[in-house]
Amino acid sequence: MLEKSEVELISGHAKLVDENTVEVGGQKYQSKRILIATGGSPSITAIPGLDQAWTSDDILQLRELPSSLLILGAGYIAVEFASILSGLGVQVSMVYRGNLPLRGFDEDLRLNAVQNLEAHGVKLYPHSSMRVLERAVNGFSLNLLNGSTLHAKNALNATGRSPNIWGLNLESIGLKTDEYGAIPVDSYSHTSIQNIWAIGDVTNRVNLTPVAIAEGRAFADTEFGNSPTQVNHTNVSSAVFCSPPLASVGLTELQAQKIGQTDIFTSQFRPMKKAFVKSEERTYMKLVVDRKSNRVLGAHMSGADAPEIIQSLAIAISAGATKHDFDRTMALHPTSAEEFVLMRNPTRTYG
Repeated sequence: MLEKSEVELISGHAKLVDENTVEVGGQKYQSKRILIATGGSPSITAIPGLDQAWTSDDILQLRELPSSLLILGAGYIAVEFASILSGLGVQVSMVYRGNLPLRGFDEDLRLNAVQNLEAHGVKLYPHSSMRVLERAVNGFSLNLLNGSTLHAKNALNATGRSPNIWGLNLESIGLKTDEYGAIPVDSYSHTSIQNIWAIGDVTNRVNLTPVAIAEGRAFADTEFGNSPTQVNHTNVSSAVFCSPPLASVGLTELQAQKIGQTDIFTSQFRPMKKAFVKSEERTYMKLVVDRKSNRVLGAHMSGADAPEIIQSLAIAISAGATKHDFDRTMALHPTSAEEFVLMRNPTRTYG
């Protein structure tokens, strides 16, 4: 795609010289505009010894499976690889500080993730304050602040990612970062320096690939297409590809409670195609509705095809669909998705 677009690729580590100049391997390149899109990189500062653990990049290069694995963290990467590797027969232990994995997702989806991970044999260690990761004779030892020690053949660092600003020489040109190392930008991805923009994970806004792509497109439309464009970072759908997968768009139940009167509609069932093969896997669905306007503020699902279904619902929610719009939509039977248009009575209400 880059070649077809006649993009010139320059290999090497780049650093900023001034607001119009980038240096790569001793060669300087000048431009009226500079766009920083360096993404994020695994953070290794949470505890000593974390630099010895695998990252998600390393996991994708494995030639053979470890017999056991310690996963440090409880975000997307942690949950997805815990699910994948336990399904391949690895003894997986997941260690994290909070009470539930997947901070930021709806509380019920987080509970479902716990149940599904445990059902797949993953050992969970919540409320665990990690002290140090050490290499042992037969693998790794993770020492916890409560005095206990966990052991495994290998360890995966999934404690989070940080904006990738190493070696960019930002400070020398006066481009400051925030407390997390991210580059502050305005709604047009413009930094505090006139000729420099930044997009994607290096700005630490919504750290998802489609968001970075949208920000890049908006920058191009604004600066080269004579069409000023801002990216709307609300109602961004996201998914975790565990087993079964889960997905969300819009406000969680807790977020909606804070803005006013809210109705919560839920449904939990065993899908027909799972029941036929005697699987105990269940599907969970939730709609978050503003009572005054009747607008659907959020949709959440754990179960087969959740990402595909939530992606479609994201269109409706972004367009301002109401619960009445959902109710008057004819169900497509027999599907799991039809449950989203068959929820008639709220499970609970607030306000």
